[in-house]
Amino acid sequence: MITESGGMKQPPALHESPGERIRHKAIAAPGLAGSRLDQVASTLFADYSRARLQKWIRSGELTVNGSCAKPTYKIAGNEVLRIDAEPELDDSVLPQAIGLDVIYSDRDLLIINKPVGLVVHPAAGNRDGTLQNALLHFDPGLAALPRSGIVHRLDKDTSGVMVVARSLRAHTSLVNQLQTRSMSRLYETICRGEMRGVVTVDEPIGRHPRDRKRMAVVAAGRPSVTHFRILQAFKGFTHLEVSLETGRTHQIRVHLSHLGFPVVGDTVYGRNPRPVKGMIPGLIEAVRQFPRQALHARTLKLQHPADQRQLEFHAPVPADMDQLLELLRNSAL
Repeated sequence: MITESGGMKQPPALHESPGERIRHKAIAAPGLAGSRLDQVASTLFADYSRARLQKWIRSGELTVNGSCAKPTYKIAGNEVLRIDAEPELDDSVLPQAIGLDVIYSDRDLLIINKPVGLVVHPAAGNRDGTLQNALLHFDPGLAALPRSGIVHRLDKDTSGVMVVARSLRAHTSLVNQLQTRSMSRLYETICRGEMRGVVTVDEPIGRHPRDRKRMAVVAAGRPSVTHFRILQAFKGFTHLEVSLETGRTHQIRVHLSHLGFPVVGDTVYGRNPRPVKGMIPGLIEAVRQFPRQALHARTLKLQHPADQRQLEFHAPVPADMDQLLELLRNSAL
């Protein structure tokens, strides 16, 4: 197992040049006779998604014995399947010279420690200055991948470890790992209130019935499961480790608010905190003025797309959360 931690380093990009064509060849074994072309292609070219292979079949960039065929073509056996495809470059998002805290990098993966305040990809209100802009500057070849290789996201004001795909095979593998839940993520957070023991929340999350900008626990929502474990208990606050079985929007924040333990600094799902009896003045002010939700993605575990090694990456708790924890520890003395 490889363990890496954040360290402000930017190794050179290892991705193939953006304009390089994608070329592969494989022979359909006799045992595949009777199967559809797109099914066989998914078996022979497992590094690529079935949807992408179907698109190449329809465009004539994936051929059978040198000829075009339909995705439903029935394989007879011993055909030569060949891919000669042009990478699809997305020029709707422009590269921008925004520094990245790179934890690990190779031909397939880029692991970064996302800072607080960085939006992951452009949207209304954030047309540029995003992680996606920064990624395209770091590696122009990412323009050939969906969303520049971004397969999951963190909220703007959540810090921590993220993985980005640098190849099509990595993108396919990482999406599959997310869907099958074989990729695991651990978070740390500081919540208001005194939680007791290990808590699992299994409550569906969907759009708030009245405020469409917020999420909420609603009966018609999507299944959502979050596990909470106490790291440190304080008077009026709890330092938690959080693991996710699902990846819904704002899941940790919504489930903690639902329990009555909102994340410190969360102005969307928590109201202004009332002082806890006995709190030192500096702590009261620190909690009230904490500039963002105290939530950090600490650990990411995944399988390397190329050789199936189990990898584990860490991003240290940022200074603002560390300082708040120190104040909480001192207030308990």
